[in-house]
Amino acid sequence: MLPFPVEIKSGLPIAEQVVFAVKKAVAIGQLRTGDAFPSVRQFSQELRINPNTAHKIVAMLVAEGVLMTTPAVGTTVAGATAGSRREKTGFLNAEMERLVVEASNLGLTPAELKAAIDRHWKKIGGA
Repeated sequence: MLPFPVEIKSGLPIAEQVVFAVKKAVAIGQLRTGDAFPSVRQFSQELRINPNTAHKIVAMLVAEGVLMTTPAVGTTVAGATAGSRREKTGFLNAEMERLVVEASNLGLTPAELKAAIDRHWKKIGGA
């Protein structure tokens, strides 16, 4: 049993959905720094996905610094990423631009978008 929920929805790439689910689990504390992450085999069996896809997901999470692999230990949840606040927010620029464009296309005002962000921030337990 995976230590976090994953809801696979049709029409979206599975890898992206699972990467988001893992990041969300880290953000809300379901996965903590140092927690063991399932092996690729276990991960693929639990999600009923191709082992190559599971490996791709783990590789993406390692590349993004969410997970780390250590010989003889396995894959674990990594700690907070290093870097300045400016560098960290810089990683979000593309996602933020997409969010703003989508909100604009839906006719939302900046105040409505900020209110939605605040609601979601509280939902995941952000300060």
